Amino acid sequence: MTAFVDTNVLVRHLTGDPQDLAERATAFLGTERELLLTDLVAAETVYVLESFYAAPRDQVSEAVRSLVAFDSIVCVDPALLLRAVEVYETDRIDFAEAYLMACAETTGIGKVASFDRSIDRVNTIERIEPPPV
Repeated sequence: MTAFVDTNVLVRHLTGDPQDLAERATAFLGTERELLLTDLVAAETVYVLESFYAAPRDQVSEAVRSLVAFDSIVCVDPALLLRAVEVYETDRIDFAEAYLMACAETTGIGKVASFDRSIDRVNTIERIEPPPV
């Protein structure tokens, strides 16, 4: 492993903005042998693309998939990250909740404690709410 890769390098590469940093980021990603992409950085990349660049959900999903497929990028659990992207895209819930859904599925726990009812769109897990006191 040569280094962990930060969100700003990925966003520059994906957006081409600003051009000088984007060129440097893309060249770097193309020449390094192994860069570790953490799940937190993937989530932050989704957030920046959505909030600052107003990228549509399908474009954000494709961007994350392209990062996972990039030759120099290594993920801790690529299948988990790709499942989170799938839930984010198809069930149209926030990426953090989509990631929780993917974690609940892959661990076999199958439940997420949350007040967020958008999670109910995912029928592979059960949302539980903390009871009233």
